[in-house]
Amino acid sequence: MPFNPTRRHLLTAAGGLGLSFVLPKLAATAQRPATDATFLFSCDVHACLVSADGLSPDCAAEGKTDAALLRHVAAVNAVGGLVWPAVIDGKPSGLASAGAPIAAPLGLVLGGDMTDDGGGQVKVPGEGWQLQQFTSRYQQGTGPDRVHYPVYNGLGNHDLDQDGVAPHIDWYRRELRDYVELNHRSTVFYKAPVPVTNYDLDSDNYSWDWGGLHLIQLQRFGGDDTKGAISGLPWLQQDLAAYAADGRPVVLFQHYGWDHFSTEHWDPAAKTFDPTGAGPAHWWSDEERAALLAALKGYNVAGIFHGHEHPTPMIYNREGYDIFKPIAAFLGGLALVRVTDTFMDVALAKAGENPADLLFTHAFSKRL
Repeated sequence: MPFNPTRRHLLTAAGGLGLSFVLPKLAATAQRPATDATFLFSCDVHACLVSADGLSPDCAAEGKTDAALLRHVAAVNAVGGLVWPAVIDGKPSGLASAGAPIAAPLGLVLGGDMTDDGGGQVKVPGEGWQLQQFTSRYQQGTGPDRVHYPVYNGLGNHDLDQDGVAPHIDWYRRELRDYVELNHRSTVFYKAPVPVTNYDLDSDNYSWDWGGLHLIQLQRFGGDDTKGAISGLPWLQQDLAAYAADGRPVVLFQHYGWDHFSTEHWDPAAKTFDPTGAGPAHWWSDEERAALLAALKGYNVAGIFHGHEHPTPMIYNREGYDIFKPIAAFLGGLALVRVTDTFMDVALAKAGENPADLLFTHAFSKRL
């Protein structure tokens, strides 16, 4: 477990064996790469095509259309070159970067539900229309209809929960997991389009670094073992020990959060899932959340980003961790993030009515 010395630790350790313990930690901190990383986070794309021109039921009414995704892509691509907002909704944003030009984002990280129905279900195994639609918008490319930055993929319950038609029960889960692996895991013989440093074959969790910032993608949630998934918590513990023991800031991404929707339970009296239910958890359990937090204990976790709940932008704190959730991508949502050696800025935004318009709605800043 990493040790983060306070001023009192340094003073009391000034003599004897204490100094020999503190100095290596300070040396490791001094050797850390400098950090100034600007990136984007979004979630809940919900690509919805099931044929060349048809959507899954209810998708059009919910706004899960290709036109909505094109509007989101335009806003994402317009970020670089804008200015960090100094005022949001008539009030000072409080951002350390306020008034400064926004650097070209290093990437777009996604927090799950890339597709609406397991990539787009068909009776015979084959590439689903929804995965094709997602790729045509959210795989890095040129032109107005593709994201212009490297995309770091993440899976959610809509990508992984649905069973295929027998006997191909797990085909769609494997299709989505293969897509993530092929985009991010390089081998001796294969160069991934968006290579990462550490990829776990069992859980499809992965991590990478931008300067002195360590970033971790946990897919549906850290420790997921549903629908045949293998928990990535042992990998997460090893990854943090290997790459973040020097106290560098860590940012995590997953689909489920700590909000009321993500943590609801079955309510026998109301016969529905709600935040006050005493029955089984709907999405992930109290025990699963506790296990993830135990794996993070002692590390410098600067923020956790998630999706799952669609219409409500959120900036909140649970168990001492700052947590962020923009509105769904198909509703135009994104988070703009900057992490430096001294501060972290997060601005939540949504696409405007006109192409490339971006409206900032919420802001958060803290010293690191």
